[in-house]
Amino acid sequence: MGTVVDDAASVEFHAFFERHYAELSRLAHLLTGEPDAADDLAADALLALWHRWDRVRAADHPVAYARGVVTNLARTRIRSAVRERRRIALFWSQREENTENPDIAGVVDVQEALRRLPFRKRACVVLRHAFDLSEKDTALALGVSVGTVKSQTSKGMAELQRLLGTQGAPQRVHVAMARTGDAGGRNR
Repeated sequence: MGTVVDDAASVEFHAFFERHYAELSRLAHLLTGEPDAADDLAADALLALWHRWDRVRAADHPVAYARGVVTNLARTRIRSAVRERRRIALFWSQREENTENPDIAGVVDVQEALRRLPFRKRACVVLRHAFDLSEKDTALALGVSVGTVKSQTSKGMAELQRLLGTQGAPQRVHVAMARTGDAGGRNR
């Protein structure tokens, strides 16, 4: 592409942007129900269109193509929000528990050992043992496979056993996390 064609494409895209941005933003707002996200989705769609502008302007209906891009981005955003809500619901759905006379030293030891684990191992151990989530629910909450949950939990527990120097690490983790009254910043 020479500079003349580039300039012509740029002018053409700018005109397309000016004519259709408000409409695409309105479409995004109506699809997502989020006025703040609508402008971002429309801008993201137009950026994607710019990267494929040769194909878009050659299409029979460039506006229909643009609407399709906005629709797909909105669908992705909605799916992501639904997954996030499910993760939050799973994380916070456990019944309330209070424990009297917590073993403060044990809690501190377990929390320190947990902090030393890589994030995914720690998340699997905490969700499985402190929140009593099933492997399936843990996988859903973290957006990973059940097999990943199994392996990361197993490796995390083995590392905790090494760090805590005990064979009773699963029980210590479960008891310590239940006794803290605080799993992830929430009273249980």
